Order: sequence, then structure tokens, then C-alpha cells
Amino acid sequence: MAGVNEWIWKKRTKGLSWVTIKNILRTMQRVLSCFSKDKKPPFSLQGLEIPEKDKLQMRIESRKAVSFSWTDANRIADVVRRLDRLDDSRKSIYATVFVLPAGTGLRCGELFALRVDDIDLEAGAIRSDESVDQRTFTIRPCKNAAAYRTVVLADPEGREALRMLRQFLGEAQLDPNTLVFHSRNGSALRETNVLHDGLHPALKALGLPTAGMHAFRRGCNRRWELAGMNPAVLRQQMGHSSATMTARYTGEIPLEQVRAEFSIRSGNKIVVLENMEYEAVA
Repeated sequence: MAGVNEWIWKKRTKGLSWVTIKNILRTMQRVLSCFSKDKKPPFSLQGLEIPEKDKLQMRIESRKAVSFSWTDANRIADVVRRLDRLDDSRKSIYATVFVLPAGTGLRCGELFALRVDDIDLEAGAIRSDESVDQRTFTIRPCKNAAAYRTVVLADPEGREALRMLRQFLGEAQLDPNTLVFHSRNGSALRETNVLHDGLHPALKALGLPTAGMHAFRRGCNRRWELAGMNPAVLRQQMGHSSATMTARYTGEIPLEQVRAEFSIRSGNKIVVLENMEYEAVA
């Protein structure tokens, strides 16, 4: 680990940010783990010697991570349905793939590993018990115990996402073990293809910031949190292993949403008070 930290400080003196350095190290971990006997990386990111001032700055920057709202997700899906570069099948798949995580909070790997028998349309629920490893493109067990869960789609957005999913699946009797979203050869979708062919062109057309699939998950977490969902229920729905992890998803709430919240909470009271004042003057 000492050698890794020495390498880090050389990169820092050349102006590389901690975020860039950590991304480089993650890539190195993946490459080196492929050549190790136990398939584990030879070093851990937990042992990085990061100054407290830099840690604070990283936390501040992480709060500004891109988050797509339910409205954003539907706008993105609408643009995808009109992309000339995609055939009708891809348009339908990608549009549904962008709306579903915004309504359920599913991780990208969990979304791409969904099978037909994981969907209970009548109960309005989706079971998550597998995940696609985007490094090897294989379907594996979920990342931790908390990720094994049943997501209930009970709010208006969730019910709309379920309606879209029902429409996507159609009336045909599908093999229960079939992947809900798959490539032309029946294998799991690759996130890089989904981003390059569908999401990023749609974001560019809408003038939205470039981001990955995780932005839909963040947006779902924010919507549930602002709706006042019980923290324990929220944590279970998201599949987080701790309240600390859930807190990281809150991020910085946009000012327009802050103003809207004040308007909802006190807007009517302000109007009433103003009317009373006008009547008193009259």
C-alpha cells in the first residue's frame, strides 16, 4: 500500500484530482484482480492517505452528482423513442430501461438481470436477486444481503413505471427465465452500449448533463425521501446496507425543489395573511 500512496502523491503534484486518481485505481484493481490467484485486487482503496481537507472537498463534490427526476426520465424516454439511430426494438427497450429505475431505484446491474418471473404485475412488485457484472458481463448474485429485496411500486410514479413495463412485456406468454431486457442474441445488455446508443444522445438533445444509469437511481431515492418515506423503508427499497449509504444519495437538492417545498408548506398561509392585511387596510 505504501507504493500505491507514493504513486498517488506523484499524480497529485501533477494536478490530478482525487476523483480521477480513484477512478484510475479502480481500473487498476480490476485489471490486477484478473491476474491474481484469488481474483482479488492486491490493494484496497480504504488505505489511501487522503488529507481531511481533500476528503471534505470530495464529499462536497459528491453532493453535486447528477440526479435525474421522474420528469427527466420520461423526457429522456420520449427522445429515445424518436432517435433515428435506433430500430424500433431498441427504442422500446431503452425507453423502458430509463423509466423503470426512476420508478424503482434499481441498480443498473439489477435492472439488466431482471427475469420475467421477477415481475409480479398483479402485486405491483419486482424481486431483485441477481445482478449483471459490467466487467465480465455475467449474471451473478447481488452485491450484498440488503440488495436481495422486493421493491414495491405503490406510489404514482411506481405504478406508472409498472404500467409501462406491462405494455413492454405485452400479452405473449414468455419463458419465466427469460431476461426482461436483453441484446439481440439474448444476453444481458451492456451498460456502455446503452449509454452510447441511447442515453447520451438523448441527454445531448435535451441539454441535460452527461451521466450514467446511476443518475436515475439517485433521482428515485431523492423523490422517496422528499415524499417523507420512512427511512427504514427507504433503505430497504433502495437495497442499501446502511443508513450512511442512503444519506450519500440525498445529494444537493436543486433550489427550484427547495422553493417548491416552501411553497407547498407555507404558500397558502402566506396568501391568507396577505389577504387579511389588505382587508384591514381597506
